[in-house]
Amino acid sequence: MEKVVVGLMGFGNIGSGFAAILEENKEQIESSLGRSIYIKRILVKDPENFRDMNKGEEYFTNNADLILSDPEIDIVVELIGGVHPAYEYITRALESGKHVVTANKAVIAKYGRELFALADKNRVSIRFEGSVGGGIPIIATLIRSLAGNQFEEIVGIINGTTNYILTRMEEADMSFEEALAEAQAKGFAEADPTSDIEGEDAAYKISILTHVAFGVYVKPEDVPRTGITHITEEEIKFASQLGYKIKLLATVRRNNNSGSLDIHVHPTLVPFEHPLASINHEFNALFIKGNAVGDLMLYGKGAGSLPTGSAVVGDVMEIVRIMKNNIFEEKLYTSRYHTEPASISLGRSAYYLRLQVKDKPGVLGNIASAFGRNGISLQSVVQRGRGSLSVPLIFITHEAERDKLDQALNEIRKIEEVEEISSILMVQKNPE
Repeated sequence: MEKVVVGLMGFGNIGSGFAAILEENKEQIESSLGRSIYIKRILVKDPENFRDMNKGEEYFTNNADLILSDPEIDIVVELIGGVHPAYEYITRALESGKHVVTANKAVIAKYGRELFALADKNRVSIRFEGSVGGGIPIIATLIRSLAGNQFEEIVGIINGTTNYILTRMEEADMSFEEALAEAQAKGFAEADPTSDIEGEDAAYKISILTHVAFGVYVKPEDVPRTGITHITEEEIKFASQLGYKIKLLATVRRNNNSGSLDIHVHPTLVPFEHPLASINHEFNALFIKGNAVGDLMLYGKGAGSLPTGSAVVGDVMEIVRIMKNNIFEEKLYTSRYHTEPASISLGRSAYYLRLQVKDKPGVLGNIASAFGRNGISLQSVVQRGRGSLSVPLIFITHEAERDKLDQALNEIRKIEEVEEISSILMVQKNPE
């Protein structure tokens, strides 16, 4: 049987999962492709750590040239993570006429346009399904199955670490710090969780989805984002009492009035009735609205060695089929870019606001007047605790522009009885 030769760069959780799936499902994969997939060499930091695996002397190597300069290697699978040297390795592989599969969200978000153009120039393919949503086939769904749609909105939970933390805070009455420590102990959070809990990871992913679905490049650093470090167990309880769960949502939405895209990563109150409210622990889900298909949701494990490894195997198999049929998919990704720059905004949203105020007559009226003067309509008002000198006052607004909300809050901060604006969270509306 003809074989396709792979060079694997990285043998951590995802790399080892990829190799394990190839081995365990070998018969099924070969039957599907009519080809065998053979890993010739694996790039690791220290080959000495793998000597007991009884492989050839150069099977595990710390020399990237043995992969990138090997004419026998057809596909380079990059799973080392980080931006550098992964970007340089991918670039060299494409320039050498090798196909590339990666799960590297940072590289694709930052350098996707450049790499897609380079792949086209050298008539090779690059695939990145594992970069968003782990084992959820979101990229293929948007590019192929839903290609006939004009997308109106994608909103989802695309970071398993933060979803696990928020779930445990709710179900076990944990503090943020306690839930984070548990997530780290179970391997759902890194030793340095900053990228996850500050929303950077989700910003990379929504940047990629914005390109794939809307054809617009948005630098990940330009995505407005707020993390979850300020979410307290008290906030979780207040939200639950009002009929909501708090989730870190990544959103991109077409603004039909202005032609801009509303895009952001933000902790959001999700109504109990919304499908995303039921997504717990390390699971991810993406809610998609297309003008033809309507509403649909994709759900699954958003990270982990086997779910992400499954996405990588799927990408490799797709490239093998392209090689087998001698097909070149010209401009598969580059043709999806619009020439005009993206106009980015937070868009309109309902908001949850928690203020700490002195419990005095007239305070609520003064605050409500400030909202009214700035065009902010209130959906509900709840006062928690009475008889104390200081009490929390909770508002949920109707949909409003964020700049008008900020104007109102600047006025409210000047009211003597307002001690603090403790929390500002978006509110997700139910599907129509």
